[in-house]
Amino acid sequence: VGKEKTHINIVVIRHVDSGNSTTTGHLIYKCGGINQLTIEKFEKEAAEMGKGSFKYAWVLDKLKAERDKYYVTIIDADCAVLIVAAGAGEFEAGISKNRQTHEHVLLAYTLGVKQLIVGVNKMDSTEPPYSQKRYEEIVKEVITYIKKIGYNPDTVAFVASGTTLLEALDCILSPTRPTDKPLRLPLQGVYKIGGIGTVPVGRVEAGVLKSGMVVTFAPVNVTTEVKSVELNREALSEALPGDNVGFNVKNVDSKNDPPMEAAGFTAQVIILNHPGQISAGYASVLDCHTAHIASKFAELKEKIDCLSGKKLEDGPKFLKSGDAAIVGMVPGKPMCVESISDYPPLGRFAVHDMSCCI
Repeated sequence: VGKEKTHINIVVIRHVDSGNSTTTGHLIYKCGGINQLTIEKFEKEAAEMGKGSFKYAWVLDKLKAERDKYYVTIIDADCAVLIVAAGAGEFEAGISKNRQTHEHVLLAYTLGVKQLIVGVNKMDSTEPPYSQKRYEEIVKEVITYIKKIGYNPDTVAFVASGTTLLEALDCILSPTRPTDKPLRLPLQGVYKIGGIGTVPVGRVEAGVLKSGMVVTFAPVNVTTEVKSVELNREALSEALPGDNVGFNVKNVDSKNDPPMEAAGFTAQVIILNHPGQISAGYASVLDCHTAHIASKFAELKEKIDCLSGKKLEDGPKFLKSGDAAIVGMVPGKPMCVESISDYPPLGRFAVHDMSCCI
C-alpha cells in the first residue's frame, strides 16, 4: 500500500471458531497483501487435506513474520471489526462463554476505538442456510450490547446484508493525526540488519519522523540521528502518525524534546473480568503502547459511573467486575506514559493477571 492512501489500523475481535482467520486472510488477499500463486499453492495443499477453505486462514501464518515486525495492538486501532458466527449455537456460545465477546468490545471502546463494523459470518451454516430470521436475531442481540457499551448502532455497519466488508472499511472516517506535536513513537522491537545496521520498528503516534532528524529513546535517554525511514520495504521522506515503520539510526549526542518516564500516574479504569475483589496493593501486569510492565494499584481514589464519569464513592475499599474507578498506578519500574488529553494512544492501557485481561 503506497503513501498516496491513508493508512488505517484495524483490530479484528472474535470468539474461537468464528471464521475470523479465513475472513481476515481473504481480506488481505483481496487487498493485494498476498499474490495469486501463493493462494493457489495454499488451495492445493488445503484440498489435499480435505480443508479447502483453509487456504485463506493460512495467509495469516504466511504473514506471521511480517505481522511480528509491524505489530499492531487494539490500542493502535482506528476501527474494530467484530466477527460473530451465525451457525446454530455458535453465536450464543461466543457471547455467553465468560462474556468474552462482550468484554473484547468493551475493551475496544474503552481504549478509544469508536468505529465498529460487525461481520455476521458462517451464514451458510444457519438452518436453513442464509436464514434472514437468524441474521435479524443476531443483529438485534449485538445491537443491544454494543449500545449498552456506548456505540451508536446507527453508525455501525453490519456485513452480511447490503454493504460488503471492503465497502464498510472504505467508509471508515480517517482519524485526526497530530502531526503538529513532538514526535512520539512507541517501539515494538529493534533489529540488527546486515549491511544496514540498527533498525528500530514502531508506530508513529504523534509528530513526524524524517531522515536527518535527531531522536531520543526513553527511558534510557539514548540519542540518535535517523538515517532513513521505511514503510513496507519502501523508503519514505517522512512518516506520519498511524504509520508502522522501520528506521535506520546512528549515534548522535543531541536532544529533541524527549518524553519523560513516570514512577506513577493517575488513571481511569474499568474492571471487566475479575473473579474476586481488587484492593489497594493489587499486583498485575500493565500493557501501555508497547510497554509490558509489572504494576500495582497503589491507591483506589474514587469509584465512578463507567459511562458518565460521575463520582459515586470516595476511597472505595475494593473494586469488582463492572466497576469503574480513578486509581493511582505504580509500575514496577519507571515507564513512558502520557496524559490521554495530550497523546491518547500513549495514555491508554490494559491490565492483565494470569494472561487474562481484567
